Amino acid sequence: MTEPELVIASSPTDAGIGCWDLHTGAEHLRHRTCSSPSHGLTCVGGRFLASSQLRETKSSSGSILYWSWNKPQVEVKSFPAEPINPLVSNSEGTYIAGGGASGEIYLWQVATGKLLKKWHAHYRAVTCLLFNDDQSLLISGSEDGSVRLLFDDLRANIRNLVDIRVFDDLLRGKARQPYEFSFSEHSLKVTDVVIGYGRANAIIVSASEDRTCKVWSLSRGKLLRNIVFPSIIDAIALDPGEDVFYAGGRDGKIYIAALNAVADPNNNYGLHILGFLSEQSKAITCLALSTDGSLLISGSEDGMVRVWNTKNHNITRIFRHAKGPINNVVVVRQSSLMSNRGTVNSQMPSVKRHGVSLPPPLEKCANSTDENDYKAVIGPRIDPDRSVEASYISIQSLSNQILELQRQGSSAAAEMEIERLKLDRSRSMQMIQQWETKFQSLHQFCVTELLDGEKLEMLRDTVL
Repeated sequence: MTEPELVIASSPTDAGIGCWDLHTGAEHLRHRTCSSPSHGLTCVGGRFLASSQLRETKSSSGSILYWSWNKPQVEVKSFPAEPINPLVSNSEGTYIAGGGASGEIYLWQVATGKLLKKWHAHYRAVTCLLFNDDQSLLISGSEDGSVRLLFDDLRANIRNLVDIRVFDDLLRGKARQPYEFSFSEHSLKVTDVVIGYGRANAIIVSASEDRTCKVWSLSRGKLLRNIVFPSIIDAIALDPGEDVFYAGGRDGKIYIAALNAVADPNNNYGLHILGFLSEQSKAITCLALSTDGSLLISGSEDGMVRVWNTKNHNITRIFRHAKGPINNVVVVRQSSLMSNRGTVNSQMPSVKRHGVSLPPPLEKCANSTDENDYKAVIGPRIDPDRSVEASYISIQSLSNQILELQRQGSSAAAEMEIERLKLDRSRSMQMIQQWETKFQSLHQFCVTELLDGEKLEMLRDTVL
């Protein structure tokens, strides 16, 4: 049975936030007053929606707004020291990260609103942010054409790090020197970044206004594949099986690019491009996939949200989002909403409206007492000839954070421990589903090869 999921979409033109049931098409509550930048909309642990806002005037510093699920009005307003473009939350909803117009990246604790860290990651505006699957890395893209990876450890072990370097507590004593590299092959603004599963061995795909998508190896820090498209790509979505990825172009087409799938080098679309989806719409601005990867959701400048079947490439549903273009699409499982509503820690400061408790506003960046200048960082090189224990980083990092909160007497430690166990179970189930899909594909391939071999033998016997 398909798990209920919500599609959430926003616009840069103050058209609010639209919510629909992905499978039935029923429209849920529409949230008002939202002018979000691209990558500026996120669901925080299934508890509430958060969005950065475009500046109303040149003198404005911008804002970050919170909405609860059962009210259309803005509940909480935060005013950072500079405009925030991309906004992202980790899967547990314990932290929010934002990318500034100056190239700074900020990390806040959701329960308290406290500014925990600030990194000087880029020399131009940050355009996109995301956490990897085990939440140990924060990946950013920028107008300067670079992709940077920041290690999400909140303890003092990152205070002396330099650009593109990381020393985990478990490895610092063993590593003689860090493995150093930078994802800086794009010649123009980075428009989107996605990362696959596999933790330390994951792949990263980045899109840019230079009309390319680049596939990187996280463990080796090398460019694996460079794919040139007929149009500028503003959005990408990675298939759960990681055989292909989808790239939304400004020409209104959604290109299907090969990762592990076989591409015909003589096709009309370009090397590694399998084909495209199109309904003659305006530019594709954002993409998202359903949990099982069977449905692809696209947002466009024509104000429409389209749902595509990834198997037959047909449109199954269309949602209309008031006036203005769409620039953000997020898919949220409804079970996570039901289980997390109202679970904000009651012992933490909160803003209450009609019985609904939301966290307090985020601390203004200028109030931070942290005087250190943080740089973008990445983990040490993984030797491909050795077995890799890929989970040690996230487990150690999260355990350190829990211990730190316990020392401070924070009741958030128990909540984080529970969320960690839930997350581990969810990831295990997802990995099982992926391996089952891989097994079925491999089994089908073997059966096909066997049948083809038998037919060939029969043909030879007939000829002889």
